[in-house]
Amino acid sequence: MKITIMLRLLQALEQLRRHETWTRPQLEKYQAQALQQLRDHSYATSPFYQKFHKGLTARPLQELPVLTKGMMMEHFDELVTDRRLHLDDVRTHAAHAEAGQRFRDRYWVNATSGSSGHPGFFLFDESEWLWVLASFARSQEWSGVKIDLTHRQRMATVASVSPWHMSSQVSATVQSWWRPSVRVPASQPLSKTVEELNAWQPEVLVAYASMDKVLAEEQLAGRLHIHPHVVYAASEVLTDSTRQRARAAWGDEPFNQYVATETASIAAEHRSCRHMHLFEDLIIAEVVDEKYRPVPPGEFGAKVLVTTLFSRTQPLIRYELNDSIRLSANHDECGLPFALLEGIQGRVEDTLTLPSASVGQVTVRPLVFNRVMDVIPVSGWQVTQQADQGLVVLLSGAREGMTEETLIDQLTQSLSQEGAAVPYIRVQRVSEIPKTAAGKAPLIKAYRPQPEA
Repeated sequence: MKITIMLRLLQALEQLRRHETWTRPQLEKYQAQALQQLRDHSYATSPFYQKFHKGLTARPLQELPVLTKGMMMEHFDELVTDRRLHLDDVRTHAAHAEAGQRFRDRYWVNATSGSSGHPGFFLFDESEWLWVLASFARSQEWSGVKIDLTHRQRMATVASVSPWHMSSQVSATVQSWWRPSVRVPASQPLSKTVEELNAWQPEVLVAYASMDKVLAEEQLAGRLHIHPHVVYAASEVLTDSTRQRARAAWGDEPFNQYVATETASIAAEHRSCRHMHLFEDLIIAEVVDEKYRPVPPGEFGAKVLVTTLFSRTQPLIRYELNDSIRLSANHDECGLPFALLEGIQGRVEDTLTLPSASVGQVTVRPLVFNRVMDVIPVSGWQVTQQADQGLVVLLSGAREGMTEETLIDQLTQSLSQEGAAVPYIRVQRVSEIPKTAAGKAPLIKAYRPQPEA
């Protein structure tokens, strides 16, 4: 990392620290000012927003149309505020450049995997990228990790090694003497991951939530021998079972983070209260249902609409994330002015549509499975929906005390309480839970018919 970027990062982080001492009215005033600046910039420099918000420029945020990823990519050249940027050129850059290599020596390029059907590219200039880095630095500070030029800490990240994954770009930027780090592919054989981590001995461990549990089991089995000061979970739902196994392995639960490629860190867990708080000085988050109607605190929504207050190159105003989250109706007593993120139960893609016990179909959220699967003695699990609406439950590392018949009965009862009646539930024991190309091991896999050629 260039020392100039590090110094500017520390300045941005200090500014975020001051925001944490605000009252709620001070935060809301700041949000209103930052939102207006974002909208003014977008209306002056983005042909897309000039059309998309035509006649609505004076309307409140909640009355503006929703921006989807597909819509953004279709109108990429018109949406970005630098008229020299073109999607075809960005794609060419992504096909040949390495992590950390900026597009036109100016923009960091990040890409989503396209798991929701629409891969997307997201660009940040240096000023915007500093806020991305600061959001991750705040997450670490909230867990107790000191961020300055005098504390040297070895980090390991077990995740995707795609050069366009945001964590790859962040790692390439902050790699330095005081933050030496390695990236370990989550998709590689577990034995190799254990070998690399044993050799590196990280003080800070960042991994997909499912991988945190797998590594904790390896530590408890005596094959992994690391002693991280802090462990983070990201990109997947952090279950109670993973928390418990990590605590048994390393003496503390993983710190949860809510991150998106489009926005960087959205929320993180604070050590003082062990609750997650939204980063409301960087983003505005609206929890809505399937029809984009506001969902009150205390209830899970179907989607999140995010407005990134620091984005200028590629403004995101009411951008749709297919995540199901729940805000708390209560105010946290830890002193932070930010709203509490009470629960994350996965993406819309993790929700199953199952036959109803009466007529039609019912929607079953991941939480219905979590409350059963989190307490069974296994190291990993995955529920896969079949074409005939049946369910196959994969189990890895099953220990004594678990019978397939009992598990099937518990799942059947849990689904019945939701009004669902599946044709069958079949349990299958495997050596390892299958992973995606990025190395994730999703807990729930809905059946998606493949389009005909």
